[in-house]
Amino acid sequence: MFKLKEHGTTVSTEIIAGLTTFFAMSYILFVNPSILSLSGMPFQAVFLATIISSAIGTLIMGLFANVPYAQAPGMGLNAFFTFTVVMGLGYSWEQALAMVFLCGLINIVITITKLRKMIIKSIPESLQHAIGGGIGIFVAYVGIKNAGFLHFTSDQQAIVSSTVEGGKAVNVVSNGGIVPALANFNSPAIILAFIGLVLTTILVIKNVKGAILIGILATTILAIPMGVVELSSVDFHQNSLGNSFKELGTTFGAAFGTKGLPSLFADSSRIPQVLLTVLAFSLSDIFDTIGTFIGTGRRTGIFTKEDEDAVENSSGVKSKMDKALFADAIATTAGSIVGTSNVTTFVESAAGIGVGGRTGFTSVVVAAMFLLSSFLSPIVGMVPPQATAPALILVGVMMMSSFKEIKWTDLEDAIPAFFTSVFMGLCYSISYGIAAGFIFFVIIKLVKGKRKEVSPVLWVVTGLFVINFIMLAFL
Repeated sequence: MFKLKEHGTTVSTEIIAGLTTFFAMSYILFVNPSILSLSGMPFQAVFLATIISSAIGTLIMGLFANVPYAQAPGMGLNAFFTFTVVMGLGYSWEQALAMVFLCGLINIVITITKLRKMIIKSIPESLQHAIGGGIGIFVAYVGIKNAGFLHFTSDQQAIVSSTVEGGKAVNVVSNGGIVPALANFNSPAIILAFIGLVLTTILVIKNVKGAILIGILATTILAIPMGVVELSSVDFHQNSLGNSFKELGTTFGAAFGTKGLPSLFADSSRIPQVLLTVLAFSLSDIFDTIGTFIGTGRRTGIFTKEDEDAVENSSGVKSKMDKALFADAIATTAGSIVGTSNVTTFVESAAGIGVGGRTGFTSVVVAAMFLLSSFLSPIVGMVPPQATAPALILVGVMMMSSFKEIKWTDLEDAIPAFFTSVFMGLCYSISYGIAAGFIFFVIIKLVKGKRKEVSPVLWVVTGLFVINFIMLAFL
């Protein structure tokens, strides 16, 4: 069914890849409810909605598209949902879910009508390589941050706002003035992450099969005697399935209730703002996914030259890339129905791809793990971020090989490539990195008198990004 031999892989390799991807992204099970619950949504309902939407999206990706990508509610998109749309603009969480649903419909339409494929084909080859290397920077930075290797100091004058809870400052926003530095290796968590990184590096260099998964499991086990994970604090009644299903009734279908879609367009004066907000959701969702596919698929051969040609020449949803894009669009729609923000293709899929995952069987394993986690959430929660951080760092190193294809001595290529790749990590967003690269690519071609080298699609997309940034500036 998955054509394992044709793709040069085996059942055991795919299982290991699926487990590796799941553990690398399992943090979303607890982080997503934590963020969305700040908007007023019930924590356990979002916990279960995260599992359901992730399993549905990832299963469609595996069974329909036969590619090794996992899906879940996207980081950044969930923060935009809570802090910008609900807290900043004053919409209810039901209205925000309705916006996510509309975003999903838009993504389905542009996938079926070839618009999404036209966007992919319009991206210059140098930027495609930059996206691949940039995702390497992004993934490695996520790992370094999760490991606790960095600490940041902000000048008091640079702090724009902060929220205080229980006498502690949370959600601090600082407008520059932040100085990053290497953290002191004086805490068990940081030392654990360093040991895990050394161990996983040795296993990878020695070409040990399943090296990254072994590293995650070994580091998790080591976390227990080091006190990073305390077995006594594991609550096996936490997020009980019965309670989660009970609370899910609050969010399931809320996007279509009286507080959701019908009320979204009730105030005609807010309709332009609603449409621009949906556009912001859609742009981030689309380019997070496109960036992940281009960044990982090109280097590993998951999407072959035939697949790329099929994207340009086929109609409907036939090629592997078509099906993968369609699966991603369906996942966002499904997520909004059960009660979560945009579901997108996770960049942590690169961890499973890095250990040999090449087919949809990897995705099926990830989906199965998501479903099992509804019963075993305390056990899944035992895996600390310090255990998965080494995997992300090393996968990031592997992906940065795409940089060698860029002509760094030619500034016409180098400048857009630089902003594409570096902004992904520094802005903590794949879509913002792509936006920066597009904008500078267009500027440079205009200055050089080569505007014909900018495709019409790229003009439109770059303009939409600029509109999006202007809108965000005035929120």
